[in-house]
Amino acid sequence: MVSNSISIPLLITTFFSTILSILSDENNTTSPTVIRTFCGNNRSQNPESFDVNFVNTMEIISSKIADNGFGTAVSGNSSSDPVYGLGQCFGYLSSIDCRLCYVQSRVKLPLCLPATSARIFVDGCFLAYADYNFSDYIADNSDTSVCGSNKIESNLIEFREITSGLVQNLSSEAYLERNYYKAGRVSVSKGMEVYGIAECWRSLNMTGCEECLESARKSVVGCFPATDGKALNTGCYVRYSTEPFYEGSSQASGGSSVLRRRLKVALASVLASLVVIGGAILWAKRRASTTSPDDMDDSSDIIRSISESRLSFKYEDLRKATNNFDQGNKLGQGGYGSVYKGILPDGREIAVKRLFFNTRQWVDQFFNEINLISQVQHKNLVKLLGCSVEGPESLLVYEYLRNTSLDRFLFDPFKKKELDWGRRFNIIVGTAEGLAYLHEASEIRIIHRDIKSSNILLDEGFKPKIADFGLARYFANDQSHLSTGLAGTLGYMAPEYVVHGQLTEKADIYSYGILVLEVVTGRKNGSQTTSEGHSLMSQIWGHYTSKTLTEMLDPCLHDQCSEELVLNVFHVGLLCTQASPNLRPPMWRVVEMLISKARNIPLPTQPPFINIKGAEFRNDGSEACHQFSSSSKSTVSVNQLSLSIIRGR
Repeated sequence: MVSNSISIPLLITTFFSTILSILSDENNTTSPTVIRTFCGNNRSQNPESFDVNFVNTMEIISSKIADNGFGTAVSGNSSSDPVYGLGQCFGYLSSIDCRLCYVQSRVKLPLCLPATSARIFVDGCFLAYADYNFSDYIADNSDTSVCGSNKIESNLIEFREITSGLVQNLSSEAYLERNYYKAGRVSVSKGMEVYGIAECWRSLNMTGCEECLESARKSVVGCFPATDGKALNTGCYVRYSTEPFYEGSSQASGGSSVLRRRLKVALASVLASLVVIGGAILWAKRRASTTSPDDMDDSSDIIRSISESRLSFKYEDLRKATNNFDQGNKLGQGGYGSVYKGILPDGREIAVKRLFFNTRQWVDQFFNEINLISQVQHKNLVKLLGCSVEGPESLLVYEYLRNTSLDRFLFDPFKKKELDWGRRFNIIVGTAEGLAYLHEASEIRIIHRDIKSSNILLDEGFKPKIADFGLARYFANDQSHLSTGLAGTLGYMAPEYVVHGQLTEKADIYSYGILVLEVVTGRKNGSQTTSEGHSLMSQIWGHYTSKTLTEMLDPCLHDQCSEELVLNVFHVGLLCTQASPNLRPPMWRVVEMLISKARNIPLPTQPPFINIKGAEFRNDGSEACHQFSSSSKSTVSVNQLSLSIIRGR
């Protein structure tokens, strides 16, 4: 609920949840610092293709970084805007800190696009890409050093000699180490120690590493008398500092001191939270007593208008309808809340969405969903009956759809048999019609941003209805796109949206294409691979190029439809998932291609992400119709939670 008062239970919950979250996080840390980013001068002649290959390369490196802290990859070929990549965490990072550092570098590096080359040094890791193979390069014109602003004011001669010796020793020994990494420290005087590391990228050979480190050594000693110096070379990294910067370098790294430090942080955070909350309470009370309704903010205006409208439900009525949100009535759970079945006193069945929000972001999602879905009416959009905004939590009330969500059937080895070809085709067409309405026919243009199987609800006749408008956005007819933070579900997000954050209806079309291919294959994108690790999209594209697409059809559908109709639906799915957003057909055209007998359909181009291989083989796909037909054990797919990454404007 949004109101001008904050309850004592909320204060208590905030207090203990803050302590638990901080104390339980053994790797609590701040974001790694970006040392320097180098963007190349050349620009890609085909940015859309280059962006797709960039994303592919970064995803491959991500999985390798998670495994051993280092990875190289390439996507595309010499004639299709290739992107080579290399990432490495420095030898002192823990596995979790390594992943955090990679995420930081992965978020920052795309800012260089459409440059055809770039590299970034973060305090703990390195990441680079280029349109050529640079993995064995040891130097280029961008090599430089970064010197700290603080200077040594005493013992300068000793500092120079001892620190120079440390850097010399580390640089001359690191290339002999197994992972080309060496760390050490020396004492300059009482109370002053110097710490250092030398490291090469693991793609170099021993000779190349030795040469790179010698060049980096000469560069970094030029920082004297600065208390910190870093050599940023194409193939290696050397650093010294009077501050302990690598794991194990601090004398205060014992478990008890870490716990004490963490506890201090926790208590300080809690006290700060209580001060802020207490101030908010006093401010809210004073504001309530001194302002008129006309001066209230937009949220208060919305609350008042909803409370006075036909959309308003009493919280107590909804609590009783769901039997106090009994787990037996729970229909499902997504990224923003749980949904429960309820029965009103007049016998009407409803679905009640109970939101998880503790921040302004969730409040925005709540009002966003009310505003957008209350303005649209279509047979393939779920109907919003109302909401509750005046109880201890905010609730949304929808029409109840007996067959819940598509994923409950599509990825269940038993229930999927109820989805024959006729039902699946109607789901594909109905979802397309709903999206076409949102994009073109409604009073406001709406992008859903989270089209996936768990957000397609099915009524008693298996007719589809698009649900969950918490992430939806609308924009004016004269706008070409929206620049916004990433939000959606991994595996369904369009490449141009992932890279640039520029949102158009083409992002929905891409997600819809993934959904179409899931429906006809009975397999979830991103979770099912072959024994060689090939993803669903990779398999489909391979069969398309070899003209054997019908082999990807869900075995449950064999002999239920003509080959011509199956290939047409596959064809439409591939057109919607093309890497270039400009090539994806608008939704009205998609509907036309599905239901028309016309065959003047363009050929699809290669989709993105097909070079990414899965980590392991998971055979819970279409073969389940045969493998589980005589088993009493049932498996239900787990919904993928929506991801929302909010960026500052």
